Amino acid sequence: MTVVAQTAGQGPRATARRLAGALHRRPRLRLALLLTAPLLWLAVLYLGSLAVLFVSAFWTTDSFTSEVVKVWSADNFHALFTTPVYRQVILRSVGVALAVTALCVVIAFPVAFYTARVARPRWRPLLVVAILTPLWASYLVKVYAWRLILSQGGLADWMLEPLGLSGPGFGLPAAVLTLTYLWLPYMILPVHTALARLPANLLDASADLGARPGRTFRSVVAPMVLPSVAAGSVFTFSLSLGDYITVQIVGGKTQLIGNLVYSNIELDLPMAAALGTVPVVVIVLYLLAMRRTGALSSI
Repeated sequence: MTVVAQTAGQGPRATARRLAGALHRRPRLRLALLLTAPLLWLAVLYLGSLAVLFVSAFWTTDSFTSEVVKVWSADNFHALFTTPVYRQVILRSVGVALAVTALCVVIAFPVAFYTARVARPRWRPLLVVAILTPLWASYLVKVYAWRLILSQGGLADWMLEPLGLSGPGFGLPAAVLTLTYLWLPYMILPVHTALARLPANLLDASADLGARPGRTFRSVVAPMVLPSVAAGSVFTFSLSLGDYITVQIVGGKTQLIGNLVYSNIELDLPMAAALGTVPVVVIVLYLLAMRRTGALSSI
């Protein structure tokens, strides 16, 4: 009985050892088994949904019943580039994404420089945690907090009233300001990492050679930090381009691509799909442009 039990117990262990040995001798097979599940998830759920989105953009909608008619036509894309309203919304959306990215870069540089080079080493982890803290709060809570700040008689009006000014209220500037606050940590963190890795002897050598701070920044700091800035801009640009909730809450009557997609999703699904392909194409083009800077390797 004991011999039989030991033999039965060694069977599964021996099989597991043989399987582990086979995988150890075949690294490509081990890699294929490891990547099969996530690649299937990516191909079926993500790329598959994008393919369905692109295909449905070529369908049409019955004007009487609002039912989707699966007849191939390029009328939706033709309307995107010939209708002034759609062109204005697309250009406004890209402009908002670029404005948010530019503001994030301007704000992130001094903050990241202080946290990476000026602050005491023992305080730097706490400062990084403070930068990450807003990401832990709910998206809607942060947006509605800014709605209270920017509303008439809110904190912005109270602070600017002694100067004879008033807050921006609800509209495009409020949307840009709120989006900048939401996505700013995504720009600060890569810039902070790049500045923390910047060798101090390069800055000392630049000063020894007589370079002023401005020249040191242009010739030494900027070229080494640029890939990290581009990496952060991928997040700020793409997240701002596809956002619609912030604009709906603090944007007033402003409309971006996301708002048009949301308003057409039930009335004209093919047109909503055509509008949805615009940010995808723009982001792909942006990623191709950022690839030349080495940003994708810094993400």
